[in-house]
Amino acid sequence: MAFPAAYREQFLTALQTLDLALVDQAIEWFREARAQGRTIFVAGNGGSSATATHLVCDLVKDASYGRNARFKAMTLLDSMPTLSAYANDVDFKDAMSETLRNFAQPGDLYLAISGSGNSENLVRAMKFAKDHGLRTMAMTGRDGGKLGAMAELEIRVQDRHMGRIQDVHHILCHMICYSFVESEPVKA
Repeated sequence: MAFPAAYREQFLTALQTLDLALVDQAIEWFREARAQGRTIFVAGNGGSSATATHLVCDLVKDASYGRNARFKAMTLLDSMPTLSAYANDVDFKDAMSETLRNFAQPGDLYLAISGSGNSENLVRAMKFAKDHGLRTMAMTGRDGGKLGAMAELEIRVQDRHMGRIQDVHHILCHMICYSFVESEPVKA
């Protein structure tokens, strides 16, 4: 079997591992956060950072534009000056939790996206979020790592291949966002 066909088959197998009841629960948490005016904070590293940014873009534009109910969402990593200042002057492991300290309120939602579930900066932010009354969610892979064990809601991709884990995380983010886009028409 050629590589593209094999990759597609392995990807579809990884996608089938998603527990859709947990995805429904995540959608409900996003709905509640929006209804209550809560902020959704999203973080990741590397490819997961790009997925976090894409999710926030889709929430604040596609799922909010032309609608009365709007999402308040932000990533903890899109301000390069802030990230590099913490990385240089403090420690990159604290960059996300320190940013949360500036903005988070009890009842807000923190979503960590990590294929391994063991990124120390995300783990420290998860601890801060739990200690300060935020709802906590993780999208993980492999064995879920530390984040999977810490999060109130974990959605895990049952695969070891980072590329396929990230592929499924991206689709999972679209499932969440487009549940709002396609069920709530834009006001004319």
